[in-house]
Amino acid sequence: MSKDPNHRLAVVMAEAGVSNKGLAKRVRDVAQRHGECLGTTHVAVQRWLNGGGIQRQTAAFMAQALSEKLGRRVTSNDLGFPGAPTTAPTNIGTGYARSLNEALATLDSLSHQRPEDEPTDPSPLSDSEVHSAALSWLVSRPDGLPTEAPARRPVGMRDVAAVRTAAGFFMQLDFQFGGGHAHKAFRHYFREDVLPLLSASYSSRVGDALFQAASEMSQLLAWSAYDGGNHVLSSRYMLSTLRLAQAAGDRMMGARILTNMSHQANYLRQVPRAIMLARASVEGGRGHATPRAMALFSLHEARALSAAGDRKGAGHAMNEAEAFFERADTGDDPGWLSYMDEAELVGEFCHCFRDLDQGPEAVRFAERAIALTDPKYARTLGFCRMVLAQSHLLNGDLEAALAVATLAVEESDALQSARFQRYVGDFQAALSAHARNPAVRRFNERVRDAVTQLDDE
Repeated sequence: MSKDPNHRLAVVMAEAGVSNKGLAKRVRDVAQRHGECLGTTHVAVQRWLNGGGIQRQTAAFMAQALSEKLGRRVTSNDLGFPGAPTTAPTNIGTGYARSLNEALATLDSLSHQRPEDEPTDPSPLSDSEVHSAALSWLVSRPDGLPTEAPARRPVGMRDVAAVRTAAGFFMQLDFQFGGGHAHKAFRHYFREDVLPLLSASYSSRVGDALFQAASEMSQLLAWSAYDGGNHVLSSRYMLSTLRLAQAAGDRMMGARILTNMSHQANYLRQVPRAIMLARASVEGGRGHATPRAMALFSLHEARALSAAGDRKGAGHAMNEAEAFFERADTGDDPGWLSYMDEAELVGEFCHCFRDLDQGPEAVRFAERAIALTDPKYARTLGFCRMVLAQSHLLNGDLEAALAVATLAVEESDALQSARFQRYVGDFQAALSAHARNPAVRRFNERVRDAVTQLDDE
C-alpha cells in the first residue's frame, strides 16, 4: 500500500532552505549534542518525505534542528509526526544554552515536567556549569530578537499585557499558597500560550516587552519548582530564563535570576556558590537596575555572607542594601519588583542576624518584619515567624520560641512549601536539647498533626 507524501515536512524544509543532505547533517549534529549517535542520511530524509515512519526521538531532534535554522519554534507535529515528542528529551537543559532557540526548546521540555516527579536528568548543576553561566551572562550582548518570523498574525502589546496579567496572578498564588499550587495550570499556560508567541512575528518594541514578560513567567516556574523542593528542575528553569534575559538584553532581569540562584544555593548550604552568584548579580545589575532592584541584589549578598559567618562583609552588604532602598522611589520599577518593600528588606535582615548568631538584633528585625508584612504574603509571613522563633531560641527564651513557632505552623497549614517545612524541621532540630520538655513534645505533636492534615487535603 502506498504512503501519502509528508507535505508538512516538505514545506518546512523549503522554508528553511535545507536539502535532504543538509537536514540529515543537522539532525546528526543535534543528536550528538544530546549524547546520541545517529546514522541519519539523505536517504532517510527522502523516506520521511515519502511518508515513511520515524523514531520518536529522531523526530524531536529534527524539530530542534529546523527550529534553530528558522529562528522560530518548530514541533514534531509541524513536521507531520504528530505522535512524537515536541522536543528532544535527552539531557535537556543541562547547561547554559548556546542559542535562543536552544533555550526555548529547553523551556518547552521542562514545562512538561511536574515538580513532584523525578527530573529527566537528575544530576544537579556543577560548580563549573554555574560559573560558566554567570560569566557568559556577565560578558554577553543581546542576541537580537527574531522579529521577522512568519506567523498567522503579529504579536501585539495586548498579548504582552495578557502574559503580564497571568504572571501577576500566578505570582500571587505562589506567595499565598506555595509553589505547588496551580503549577499544572501554570506550566500549561506557559507552554501553550507563551512560548509560541516568542517564535512568532512582532515589532522590536513588542519583542522586548514580550521577552520581559515571558522571562518573568519562566522565573516564576523556576521559583515554584524550588519552593516545591525540586531543585534540579528549578535550576534548569533558571539557566534557561537567564538565557532569555540575555537574548533581550534585559540586564535587570538577568541579575534577578542570578539573585534567585544565589538564594537557592544558600538554602542548599552551597555557601561559596551563593556568594559568587550574589556578587555576579550585584555587578551585573550595576548601572542597569533601579535602586530598589539593587537593594534586592545587595540583600542576597548579605544573606550569603551571613551564612558564611562573615560579619564584616555581611554588614557592608546590608548597609549597601539599605542605602539603595532609601532611593527606591526614584526608579521606574518593573511590576515583578512590587514585593520588594520595607517588610522584605527587614525580613532579609532578620535572616542575616539569625545566621550571624546575633539573637537580639534578629528578634528585633523579625518582629518588625512580621508587623510590616501584608497577610497576602502568607509564605513570607510564615518564614519570618519561624526566624523569630529561632532567634528567641538563640536568646535562650524557649517559651517565646515555642509560642511563635506554634502560631507559624497553625497559620501556615495550607502552604504547599517544602521550604517552609524545612524552616520548621530546622527549628525542631534546634529543640533537640529540650526533647523531654512537655511543651516541646506538644509542639512536635502539633507539627505532626499539621503535616498529616496537609497530606489529607
